Amino acid sequence: MSRVCQITGKSVMVGNNVSHSKRRTKRRFYPNLFDKKFYLPEEDRWIELRISAAGVRLINKLGVKGALTKAQEKGFIKKY
Repeated sequence: MSRVCQITGKSVMVGNNVSHSKRRTKRRFYPNLFDKKFYLPEEDRWIELRISAAGVRLINKLGVKGALTKAQEKGFIKKY
């Protein structure tokens, strides 16, 4: 499974490790992802999402249904 949030679309970023002598080597910054289950009362079922901490806060703000429709409009998920 890829390291992409299904709600916000956050994915891996690339940057540099910088040593004391300023030598630069490539590194990766991973998003803070969780596998979490949410209940959809409209459809009377549970769905499992791979979401970031920012995605959890967005779901708390908009609700599960609102966050899923917004993510679907932006193309982060196809059909929930």
